[in-house]
Amino acid sequence: MMNPKRKRQLIWLTIILVTVATATGLILYSLRAQTDYFYAPAQIAAGEAPEAKRIRAGGMVVRGSLEKLPNSLDVHFKITDFKATVPVHYNGILPDLFKENSGVVATGEWRNGVFEAEEILAKHDENYMPPDVSAALKAQGKRPDGSSAAPAMASP
Repeated sequence: MMNPKRKRQLIWLTIILVTVATATGLILYSLRAQTDYFYAPAQIAAGEAPEAKRIRAGGMVVRGSLEKLPNSLDVHFKITDFKATVPVHYNGILPDLFKENSGVVATGEWRNGVFEAEEILAKHDENYMPPDVSAALKAQGKRPDGSSAAPAMASP
């Protein structure tokens, strides 16, 4: 037979453990639902990006690709990491700093060969490049203007 005091302590310990486990599970589930993985256009074109799941895509807006439909908020453009190009569709007001040949990060879903953007983020000045875009371009050996980033020569 168990002592009544010990029995109460065991019940409280069980309640606390169940509460902590439930809270931890809910937090982890919430974080998983909020996580948007970044994909460069080359990864999206290669089929590495999941279809119909929320992701972030970033690159440089291709010069001459911006199409705004008249009397509508629909916008079509293409982004590139200079290895591959991905078409983007966005329905909304573009940021003031959005322009062709500049870095952007879009959040949305890859569906039927088009990135359906829900949010567009543009760089905020001439010296800034979104870190994900910069890393993707650097991995391709490119600079933001599309030129090759040749390694610096060491002087003797």
